[in-house]
Parts: sequence; structure tokens; C-alpha cells
Amino acid sequence: MDRYGELRSAIRAITPVDEREAQSIRATLDRLDWPANPYDERLNDHHVTASAFVVSARGVILHRHKRLGIWVQPGGHIDYDESAPRAALRETYEETGLPVRHLEPPLLFHVDVHPGPRAHTHYDLRYVLVSPPQEPSPLVGESRQVYWFSFEGAQERCEESLAPALAKLGQWYAHSDVKDYEP
Repeated sequence: MDRYGELRSAIRAITPVDEREAQSIRATLDRLDWPANPYDERLNDHHVTASAFVVSARGVILHRHKRLGIWVQPGGHIDYDESAPRAALRETYEETGLPVRHLEPPLLFHVDVHPGPRAHTHYDLRYVLVSPPQEPSPLVGESRQVYWFSFEGAQERCEESLAPALAKLGQWYAHSDVKDYEP
């Protein structure tokens, strides 16, 4: 049985926003074929991570990454035996303090391969999560710079390679029926 079969299907279902994402999709599918756990940062400096585009009637959340100093979506490493969707929820809660939930089924919206801290390469799976439009309150030790932005404002503020995905997200959100958080 292919442990990552469902994830592979979700990745293949993404229509890439640009050539960078198309290359990231191919690389991430390839990474899932490597031996050992593709999520474990201790086993390999090339590992899969999970993050989230958190949306509400207020727009989308970005935070200023503590180590990198850039504005990005919340996310991070996947713990041992944790699924990518579960890691996106956990990391988002830690970095924003917001009660968030996945759509049903969870929506893997974007994939990006990029350099991470400590000379690691991250194969980032980016999910859409919904939240009530309340003020973020990150947990102790997390970046305090966490804010709601309009989709256009987020594109102006974010790390440059993230802007095409946020433009696509804004278009998706405008045409979706996901307007308000429902627990």
C-alpha cells in the first residue's frame, strides 16, 4: 500500500499558478519516492513541510517569520507520525492562536519548494484553512507580527515568490462560498 497515495492525488490535482509551482509539484512527488520518512527533518535536509493560507471575511493571515524576517503564511515542520493536514492546523494555531479548521475535504491549494533555515530544503504543502475574523494571538515564543491583510495587501507585503499563489487564492476566495467561519 502506498502510504502517500492520497497526498500524491491531492498534489496532482493542483493546477499550477506558474512554472515555479509546476517544478515544485514534480519535485515534491519525487521526494515522496525517496526512502525513509519524507517529513522527518532529522533524517534528511530535504523534507516535506505543511503550511496554511488562513482566510476569513478579513482577508488572509501573514506573519513575519522569526528567523528569516520575511512575510509568509503560518506553517512549519511535520511531527513524527503526523499527517500534513494535521501539521498545518497545529502550526497555524501555534503561530496565530486562531481556531482554524480545514475545508471538507482538506484543500491542498499550492506547493512550493524553497530553501529553509539551517540549509534545509522545504517541500511545502500549502492548505486553505478558515478562521473566525478575530485578532491573532500567537503562542509564547512565536512571532508577534501576525496580521490580517486584504489579498492585494498580502501580495504587496509577502515574500516575492508567494505573491502569485496569494493572487490565485484571492480569486478563489472571491468565487467560493467560504465567506464565514463555521466551527
